[in-house]
Amino acid sequence: MSQSTTFNDQFLKACRGEAHDHVPVWYMRQAGRSQPEYRKIKEKYSLFEITHQPELCAYVTKLPVDQYNNDAAILYKDIMTPLPAIGVDVEIKAGIGPVIENPIRSKADVERLGTITPKEDVPYVLDTIKLLREQLTVPLISFGGAPFTLASYMIEGGPSKNYNKTKAFMYAEPEAWHLLMDKLGEMTITYVKSQIAAGAQAIQIFDSWVGTLNVADYRTYVKPVMNKIFTALKQENVPLIMFGVGASHLVQEWNDLPLDVVGLDWRLSINEARNLGVKKTVQGNLDPAILLSPWNVIEERTKAILDQGMQSPNFIFNLGHGVFPEVNPDTLKRLTAFVHDYSMNKK
Repeated sequence: MSQSTTFNDQFLKACRGEAHDHVPVWYMRQAGRSQPEYRKIKEKYSLFEITHQPELCAYVTKLPVDQYNNDAAILYKDIMTPLPAIGVDVEIKAGIGPVIENPIRSKADVERLGTITPKEDVPYVLDTIKLLREQLTVPLISFGGAPFTLASYMIEGGPSKNYNKTKAFMYAEPEAWHLLMDKLGEMTITYVKSQIAAGAQAIQIFDSWVGTLNVADYRTYVKPVMNKIFTALKQENVPLIMFGVGASHLVQEWNDLPLDVVGLDWRLSINEARNLGVKKTVQGNLDPAILLSPWNVIEERTKAILDQGMQSPNFIFNLGHGVFPEVNPDTLKRLTAFVHDYSMNKK
């Protein structure tokens, strides 16, 4: 980035609850999926192949920022990226998702898991981050998968509708479960710290499927490792974001953790979250399905979210989950411009 280029720090200021000029915007799964340029690349390369080529991965990461004028970039990769390093045989299969050939079935399987050495195991991730820091004029968000969600794939062998095997293992083998959480927690800390050292300016932890647990089970089986992860990462002095799907009943638990931003899906409004006592910055939370609606519907729903969010400087606009492949890129560009204009004019 040249010295003459102005760095847009609106997102970082909002993460910290500092005064800023407009509501910052970024979208989960903003890189790829709905972009024709990305689809052309995917005709030739798989996700893993793209992430192993820093120049190509940086291009895919930066593309939505250039097209939509978003206030942050999020690194293009998958939560499964670090798992092969610890001995998990994972493949991302089109139309299915991550498929694991050697699922966890016993404590012995957990004990066999190794550790990650990021500079040796995932150098391409770190090289991509370094490259993007030279190219971007907005903050770079990187991320990791949370232990529960990673464990759910590792135990189920792939995506699941009900996570029965995961929960059965958790209840029946508590010692093995906590060992698995510890191993995945250590992996996440090491992996994420290496990304911050390479230049990542904010971190989002995705616990995509933790909403399947009730509050009591979350406190017993998951919250201790999440507290350990965020306590370790807090020392790195970058904003830390928590996000899960269908997990509105856990937002008070997340609010207790040493993190900066609570990400909401569309099931809980901004006001409801704040009324529950969430004092941290809130991120969200337009239902991504609304992006397939006529513009007047999108605008109306976005205004309602902004009017609630802007009652405090602790607010970042996002979707309640990732961008669908069917969404028109022009819609995302128009939505970003609308959020910027509306929030600047309301100040």
